Amino acid sequence: MKKTPIHPRHLSLSAKMAPFAGYEMPLHYEGYGVIKEHEAARTGAALFDTCHMGVFHVGGIGGLWELETMLSCDIEDMKVGACRYGFMCNHAGGVIDDMIVYRMNDKDFMLVTNAVNEKKVLFQLKNYTAEFTWFRNDTESTAKIDVQGPKSPKIVAGLMREPIDGIKFYNFAKNFYRDAEVIVSRTGYTGEIGFEVYCPVEAAGDFWDDCVAAGAVPAGLGARDILRLEMGFPLYGHELGEDRNAAQSGFSRALSGKKDFIGSGAALDPLAAGQILCGISLEGRRSARQGDAVLDGGGTAVGVVTSGSFSPSLGHAIALAYVDKNCAVAGTALRIVCGKAEIAGKACQPPFYKNATARADIKLYL
Repeated sequence: MKKTPIHPRHLSLSAKMAPFAGYEMPLHYEGYGVIKEHEAARTGAALFDTCHMGVFHVGGIGGLWELETMLSCDIEDMKVGACRYGFMCNHAGGVIDDMIVYRMNDKDFMLVTNAVNEKKVLFQLKNYTAEFTWFRNDTESTAKIDVQGPKSPKIVAGLMREPIDGIKFYNFAKNFYRDAEVIVSRTGYTGEIGFEVYCPVEAAGDFWDDCVAAGAVPAGLGARDILRLEMGFPLYGHELGEDRNAAQSGFSRALSGKKDFIGSGAALDPLAAGQILCGISLEGRRSARQGDAVLDGGGTAVGVVTSGSFSPSLGHAIALAYVDKNCAVAGTALRIVCGKAEIAGKACQPPFYKNATARADIKLYL
């Protein structure tokens, strides 16, 4: 398995390690645990190693237009310094990968992809870019560390040479950490105000150590998964995949209706989404698991669970599931078959957790 530049720090913190997308990654840390790490992101500052994610740069004369063809979101109207969430689809409308696009300047873009799909994204770039478009895989030379939570602005501001108070939600700016040029992006997958910081691999360990010294709590994949689930964010391999039409995900804002992109005919077909991604609020603490069947009030199978967990923020279990449209209406009674038992619940519209701070005025937290 591959190891990120932060791997020695994980071992020194007695992290429980596990395979993830070809990397050995921390699930949680001794002395903290999933619940404390989750709580740090919601009320303090949590620190995540996300160096495993793919980082590509695309540019040149035709780069913008070829990205317009390859990605479901609109690219041309992005301002320099803006980020945008979108899908890379196959011709049937299935999702090859979901990613964030960064507009670095008029002609150059950065794509941040899921680690598990790095080769598939590279294949698309090779096949759908022309002679005057260049692309580069910078995954190995770029480290990515996420600092998330209400206390993260003070921590990150204290480590950067230039002010960060002008960075708006889903925007980024170049800055300097010590002598290294970095990108500070006001994005993340927890729902809380925070940053994804891109830096040279050589600077990653020091940045991690400085964040911990400033009060950030190291957090693993366990907490990260619960945080994103509480927000209703999809995870590739659970809610998203090539066998699921992008239209079913519910992220219509990531599907442009103003252009043709690969798979747009299928993804924009109003009949494509017979089932849609639905939140289910469950009674009690028992969690559903991926693959569990979802039943309607009469006991008929109407869907399948994609992700489930106990929610520390809410005090009960929650789940995401693909459910027949007529059963995905908020308040509809549903049951989940979990082994020999059934868990009662109701359909609801994500996010489950309503008090997240991601879009808040950053000046309130500095």
